Amino acid sequence: MNQHFRKRNFGRGRNRTLQITVIVLLGIFITAVLALCGIAINKKLKHRLLPADSSVAGISSESEAQTPSNGEAATGKPTEEQNLLSLLSQAEALAVQYDYEGAIKLLKSDSRYAAKEEVTSAIASYEAAKGSLVRINPQDVTHIFFHSLIMDTSKAFDGDSKQAGYNQMMTTKSEFLKIMQSMYDRGYVLVRIHDLAYETTDENGNPKFVYGDIMLPEGKKAFVLSQDDVCYYEYMKGDGFATRIIIGEDGYPTCEMQMDDGSVSVGDYDLVPILENFIKTHPGFSYKGARGILALTGYNGILGYRTDESYKDTNPNYEADREQAAKVAQSLKDHGWELASHSWGHRNMGQISMEHFKIDSDKWKRNVESLIGPTDIILFPFGSDIGSWTPYAEDNERFTYLKALGFRYFCNVDASKTTWMQLGPDHFRQARRNLDGYRMYYYPDSLSDLFNVPDVFDPARPTPVPPM
Repeated sequence: MNQHFRKRNFGRGRNRTLQITVIVLLGIFITAVLALCGIAINKKLKHRLLPADSSVAGISSESEAQTPSNGEAATGKPTEEQNLLSLLSQAEALAVQYDYEGAIKLLKSDSRYAAKEEVTSAIASYEAAKGSLVRINPQDVTHIFFHSLIMDTSKAFDGDSKQAGYNQMMTTKSEFLKIMQSMYDRGYVLVRIHDLAYETTDENGNPKFVYGDIMLPEGKKAFVLSQDDVCYYEYMKGDGFATRIIIGEDGYPTCEMQMDDGSVSVGDYDLVPILENFIKTHPGFSYKGARGILALTGYNGILGYRTDESYKDTNPNYEADREQAAKVAQSLKDHGWELASHSWGHRNMGQISMEHFKIDSDKWKRNVESLIGPTDIILFPFGSDIGSWTPYAEDNERFTYLKALGFRYFCNVDASKTTWMQLGPDHFRQARRNLDGYRMYYYPDSLSDLFNVPDVFDPARPTPVPPM
């Protein structure tokens, strides 16, 4: 043992007993004083700003993680002080993401603390903040999208035949983080596409679509985010991308990535865990817990698992992959992510024959929806569409077929405008903007409302970016 940590010799007999007694009593006194100080400090803090991953999001709040007081240790239950702090923390986690109504409702739900000064003060502050919110014009809400993020540029840009495609259509981790930071700094707030427009009923009980009431502080701007091809295709192996999404030890979705030595590392290797952690640090970047839309094809399986029926005889882990993919999909939905169709075979849904259109749609329903559950969103591959700029109508056979399968939200790509949307009587359409190498290199000014391209553009990206 290190000599600095050797026990001191206090002598023998009575002197030793007396000294030990004094030390024990002194320790008890110090512990009691520290405990009292901690309670006093907590009372002064009242309702505190906690990150979005506090107890309301499934993680214990800071007050719940503290060392139990003597009262709790004796009974095995939290003290009244700890229950109050937990309630205030959960309310603050809602309020910091602009859900003031939910925070107020939560505080009023527990009659034990309704008259507490800390509770009434918090309710008053939330009422005032709620009263200052303004309605966002839905037609000003932009929709941005990405593909799988490049984690290792030396592998993606290694000069092989796939480099050009990666350079055109992918975004690097560095670029994505800078884009999110820029948008956060400019007052953007992530919302769900279902916040933007939703289906309700008219006075006769018939379904109809209406724009939502997104309420944010003055100066804030709303946006929708999506990611295409969240399947980790076989051709991407070894090119510097994540290999699949898993459920992390903390219960949050995260990613695996295969290393050069064949080992598998777990971490922030794609958009999902990167954005999750960004929102944990900046909870005000998310409106009422909103996350993005993840669009899935099916032909190579989903989320990095080889789940398609074509793998039934070649994947020895076929059933296990399907079971795990379903669990990961549920975890994603539990954490606010919305899942969407990207067609089964990554097909141009506006150009293929109607026969192949139906075959592809049915395969998606059979191979993907059976694992992830129902969805009403489809993000068309290649930025295509199943109609012109005029509203969809019942004489559009492709629209009626997808509508019969449960789809109500239809998204194409039109990066020439910052926003484009169309509200139909029974559906909603929105254009998306690709934030990738091609768009940044050839049309940087078209992204100036979101970020300054020279500040974001990754120097590891080869130039010129190949034209489409």
